[in-house]
Amino acid sequence: MRKTLLILSGLLLCGTTWAATESGDADMNRFIDSLMGRMTLSEKIGQLNLPAAGDITTGQTKSSDIAGQIRQGNVGGLFNIKGVEKIRDVQRIAVEESRLGIPLIFGMDVIHGYETTFPIPLGLAATWDMEAIERAARIAAVEASAAGICWTFSPMVDIARDPRWGRVSEGIGEDPFLGSAIARAFVYGYQGRDPRHFANDEIMGCVKHYALYGAVEAGRDYNTVDMSRQRMYNEYFPPYKAAVEAGVGSVMASFNEVDGVPATANRWLMTDVLRDQWGFDGFVVTDYTGIMEMTAHGIGDLQEVSARALQAGIDMDMVSEGFLSTLEESLASQRVNVEEIDRACRRILEAKYKLGLFEDPYRYCDPQRAKERIFTPEHCNEARRIAAESFVLLKNDNDLLPLRRRGTIGVVGPLAASRENMPGTWSVATNLQIPQTLVEGLQQAVGKKARILYARGSNIVHDEELEKNCTMFGREIPRDGRSDREMLDEALRVAEQSDVVIAALGETSEMSGESSSLSQIGIPDAQQELLQALIATGKPIVLVLFTGRPLTLEWENEHVPSILNVWFAGTEAAPAICDVLFGDVNPSGKLPVTFPRNVGQIPLYYNHKNTGRPLLGDSFEKFRSNYLDVPNTPVYAFGHGLSYTQFSYGDVRLSAAEMTEQGSITATVRLTNTGKREGTEVVQLYIRDLVGSTTRPVQELKGFQRVTLKAGESRDVRFTIDASLLKFYNYDLEYVCEPGDFEVMIGGASDAVHKATFTLK
Repeated sequence: MRKTLLILSGLLLCGTTWAATESGDADMNRFIDSLMGRMTLSEKIGQLNLPAAGDITTGQTKSSDIAGQIRQGNVGGLFNIKGVEKIRDVQRIAVEESRLGIPLIFGMDVIHGYETTFPIPLGLAATWDMEAIERAARIAAVEASAAGICWTFSPMVDIARDPRWGRVSEGIGEDPFLGSAIARAFVYGYQGRDPRHFANDEIMGCVKHYALYGAVEAGRDYNTVDMSRQRMYNEYFPPYKAAVEAGVGSVMASFNEVDGVPATANRWLMTDVLRDQWGFDGFVVTDYTGIMEMTAHGIGDLQEVSARALQAGIDMDMVSEGFLSTLEESLASQRVNVEEIDRACRRILEAKYKLGLFEDPYRYCDPQRAKERIFTPEHCNEARRIAAESFVLLKNDNDLLPLRRRGTIGVVGPLAASRENMPGTWSVATNLQIPQTLVEGLQQAVGKKARILYARGSNIVHDEELEKNCTMFGREIPRDGRSDREMLDEALRVAEQSDVVIAALGETSEMSGESSSLSQIGIPDAQQELLQALIATGKPIVLVLFTGRPLTLEWENEHVPSILNVWFAGTEAAPAICDVLFGDVNPSGKLPVTFPRNVGQIPLYYNHKNTGRPLLGDSFEKFRSNYLDVPNTPVYAFGHGLSYTQFSYGDVRLSAAEMTEQGSITATVRLTNTGKREGTEVVQLYIRDLVGSTTRPVQELKGFQRVTLKAGESRDVRFTIDASLLKFYNYDLEYVCEPGDFEVMIGGASDAVHKATFTLK
């Protein structure tokens, strides 16, 4: 019998087991009370410590210092270890070689899949398909749990309206309603519907970054955030709150400050809002070195900031070891009290209990399951299907797409033959040698029916040092030793021989993501020159755009006939791109973010407020809220996305002209597929509160439905509108709906809607 069973057998109470199944909170509380009664102060503080895995060695070889810390009971969990056998060996140290045998929790950045990698989260958001997102998260949980992981640092649900911020790629876009739906889908996919019990193929989610991280000034990562509380509650808090309501097991604190206090030490955020207002009962972990970094914010030394973090409501310290190294001294000096340490320790132990780790510390460490359930054909098929669903057809003049499998197809661009960049940022468990390149995918897709020619055409950027700054984690694209002129001439020769040219251009995977802010967000200079030269040939050009953020595409929108935004689509990116290029799949993605004309318009988002002098129409008016040099409008609006067929919308019909707060009305629109092939349209419902006690946005997303119609088919699409869709936080932060007139807007994008009006009595 394992040592852990011998040690903990004295904790069994009244014949009950430790299992979470059917035991309820009372049994969990009794078990944890008994366990904590046996723990020393240092062992309790040890549970709050989350070091990076480092170079852990086990078995017959000399163990690292972290292994020694585990034996002493000074570690509560580890993160980003890959390999079920390695995780099992480390868990064995915890449960068989430490005094109380308390198991570790193992986390990983499973952001958009494990080895089967799905589109980056921004790409998943572009599906507007909550079943697909939940399915992607479910597969990620199945694979990660089979590899020994029981905790993921996902979903990231920060509202982001500045695309210069690289981490927009990890998130859910600019809208709180869509973002809230996505947050719930991720949590359900990872955890299932029962937050008190986890099956051995479910993992605990960690919603991040709480809070407001996506609103950093100037789009510069880790930067300051400052906004009104009314804006927090109405625009930025909803996705975090939705994740909590869905039962997410943990929350990660953000790096930024809020109201002048770093989030990691902000009691108002971590306790007053998160726990007291929203009822969160899981545990809160810092981000990487989040406690240590507060010294640079200027609010105290490590002793001080560690105490402030604990008092604010932080339960687990990632990497800083501030809790481990200072809390005993802070307790002795009465800077903190034992109840605060016990509270944090209990929350970590509760998470382990819910995960079933006390019942079986090795339940996530089954080598046979790892062989059978990771990167399976079924999972790859799902990844391919969902990837194709995430692509957004931004433009398609003269129905250039879909392409036919015939003739000669030229493929040009530095991303066309890049394997490592296909999965995208934060694909930490992905085998980067597995994905096909786009060229390989095209060759497989056309077989002998067409000829594929390839030329690189350019480097990623002209500046070699900038290119180095934009690549990491083995994602480098080696610079070509030829001159710019030689590469361009080769590309032009390919174009001359081709019937159509696919230009595979955009960002590399690590040009977006953490610490990847950019001041200019157009297609990089070297690639821009290549694209202009290709357009000048007069050949039909299809731009396949790789990106983790909205790009400024004003020139491209004016000159390139067809643009397919494919984000970074995961391990099945290449075949999925081919599915859409050749029409095997009809694109249905819609933008979850606004694409500005230039960086001078930022922040630019659809649900903005009016001013006292709003721009009226498209004509220039001097004394209005507009620019002298460009329109107020974006290149591509929130919700935009084309299809290979066409959809028409009828007038919006309301079931009544008035409603009460206790009632509801139905908004109906007739949707018709007027094209020649079956397609899926995302029908979007927006509402505007025309008069409020405080200023209200010009429109807010309040519903959406994916509707598939055959060619020529029509269908009535209905939305039920009740008071819950009309409520907002007023000046006093009361959640209210106010009587008055409301405008209902339904269409295929935020800038293409049909309208009707009703009155709330």
